Amino acid sequence: MSTYVYGIMAASHPSPPEGMAGVGEPPRPVRVLKAGELAAVVSDAPEELRPKRRDLLAHQNVLSEAGAAGCVLPMRFGSVAPDDATVTEVLTERAEHYTERLRALDGKVEYNIKAGHVEEAVLHRVMSENPDIRAQAEANRRAGGGSYDDRLRLGEMVAGAVKAREAEDGAAVVRALTPEAAAVSAGPESTGWLVNASFLVDREAAARFLDAAEQVRRDMPHLELRVNGPLPPYSFVEPGPSEPAASTAGADVGTG
Repeated sequence: MSTYVYGIMAASHPSPPEGMAGVGEPPRPVRVLKAGELAAVVSDAPEELRPKRRDLLAHQNVLSEAGAAGCVLPMRFGSVAPDDATVTEVLTERAEHYTERLRALDGKVEYNIKAGHVEEAVLHRVMSENPDIRAQAEANRRAGGGSYDDRLRLGEMVAGAVKAREAEDGAAVVRALTPEAAAVSAGPESTGWLVNASFLVDREAAARFLDAAEQVRRDMPHLELRVNGPLPPYSFVEPGPSEPAASTAGADVGTG
């Protein structure tokens, strides 16, 4: 029977509530494996695990319950090891790393920020800021729309300006939020978003971070800004005893 891993914690950390169930149908009982000064919150792994809402929420619930008593290094949804022995071996082999991560992430949460352009607003902004584009658009208008080459040139000018604006705005968003974060992790590129980044934030600084995000919204109304969190700090922990067996959807559990 393979072992599903929810998170890693100190061996002295209180165990999750007795009778807690995790992923699977029926839900598998949650238990704790200890190795030296570390422990892993685990259960038996279902034979066929898919990122269904029920299991995503079960994964998140186990982490929330365990994390209520102190720092837990969260594994992403789908982290499965061949057996219990493999889990304890990895805890022993990587004890220094996990101990350091527990110290570094104690009292911290993750906020994921996605930002994208509001198409009409950014086009208006590009037109207002670029005299060459305005001049070409006006020339096309006077020419009854302009020739095919004229329209193509205008389209290329606008596309180039929007692309440049994406890079500028993405950097500006990250720059505005970084002072309120302990660390920043760039996420994978996502269609439609010019920013996909996760910020590690002290719980006590969360209000300041959210205020900074609201200020970005006010300062950059041509952007759509989505703030997901607080989340367990998935983006700041290496994968656990094995690579995720399914998707990394666990990072978005409960984020809407």
